[in-house]
Amino acid sequence: MLLEFTVKNYRSFHKECTFSLEAQNIVEEPKTNVVSLDGYKIVKTAAVYGPNSSGKSNLISALDNMRNCVINSVRLNDNEMLPYDPFLLSETSDDTYEPTHYEILFLMDGIRYRYGFDYTYTSIVGEWLFTKVGTKKEKTLFIRTEEGIGVSEKDFSEGIGYESKTNENRLFLSLCAQLGGTISKKIINWFNNGYRIISGLQSIGYKTLSKQMFHEKKEGYQEALAFFKTLQLGFEDLLSEEESTTKVSFVSGKSMVLEKNIKLSTVHNKYNDKGQVIGEEVFNLENQESAGTLKLVELSGPIFETLLKGSILVVDELDAKMHPLISQYIIKLFNNAETNPKNAQLIFSTHDTHLLSARLLRRDQIWFTEKDTLEQTDLYSMMDIILPDGSKPRNDTNYEKNYINGRYGAIPFIMND
Repeated sequence: MLLEFTVKNYRSFHKECTFSLEAQNIVEEPKTNVVSLDGYKIVKTAAVYGPNSSGKSNLISALDNMRNCVINSVRLNDNEMLPYDPFLLSETSDDTYEPTHYEILFLMDGIRYRYGFDYTYTSIVGEWLFTKVGTKKEKTLFIRTEEGIGVSEKDFSEGIGYESKTNENRLFLSLCAQLGGTISKKIINWFNNGYRIISGLQSIGYKTLSKQMFHEKKEGYQEALAFFKTLQLGFEDLLSEEESTTKVSFVSGKSMVLEKNIKLSTVHNKYNDKGQVIGEEVFNLENQESAGTLKLVELSGPIFETLLKGSILVVDELDAKMHPLISQYIIKLFNNAETNPKNAQLIFSTHDTHLLSARLLRRDQIWFTEKDTLEQTDLYSMMDIILPDGSKPRNDTNYEKNYINGRYGAIPFIMND
């Protein structure tokens, strides 16, 4: 499970900002939103609010960029550039290459890992890995600076002898994994499979997963159909048909994806004038159903894959094209121990203020982004807010009303003519 993610000097994040999923010591309902695991209390869902261009998507992009660095740095040739995308609105931006900073804390197999690195266009200037088990003292596995790499012979023997073989633009962790290191391979595997990042606006890259789930009746298929019936979307069943052609899609203009052209159809009851079912009518999902229904079906693959694996799903603009009640049901799937027995997590950005409810989310599950006068993103949770009277937001207040009225910040400033 994800505990914490820190970013600095990436796009609009100039200052260091930390996004935490550790539950704070507050008396909140519903209690099912928190799981106790390996000595930590962790929230299962978290929402990020803020006006357009405030940094919500940049937070998610930073998490994705960190993973891309971890997975791909070992493939770089000596002279290739790293994906360095710093804050550009500082007077020093053009003169110095201030490093981008990432650090992530997560739990895996009873161990808390703390891994991070600093980098510029051309080189990794810092890298570190620590582990912690229960109440024991944190162990240093390795620390990398511009002067060199120090490795623990006892706790990270797989890295011994490779310190001098690590190129400036490659991560030491990735190199150790490539060379067969046990610990490093587990961490790389977590970055590869531990979390999925998707867009709520574009389904390229994951709708094929959903189509295959229904077509091949994979795990999650029955749960998804039951979920659709709970939401009363109007159809009774979902049919699939594999067409003879394949479709080529491009993900963010970077990579080509060959997709089996699977067509999904919905089955609706047909009624007589007495309201009796007299037959069925098949609708083409993409052409005859609403945009919201189409999006929900396409999202169902990542949602139920995440729940079944106990991994992490990150969705940018979860609410786009969907009714607020459907977004609520998705969040409840993750917060409910019965539908989420493996403690999967859902992180999402949204503009939907209907989700700002103490019945759905705790105060430490609600986060905000806003830019200061220097165009730098600030990231904070509702628990960080100090109101004008010196108090903190209470759990018996109307979160939605207070947010719209500007008491929590992170709302657009609109000039009147």
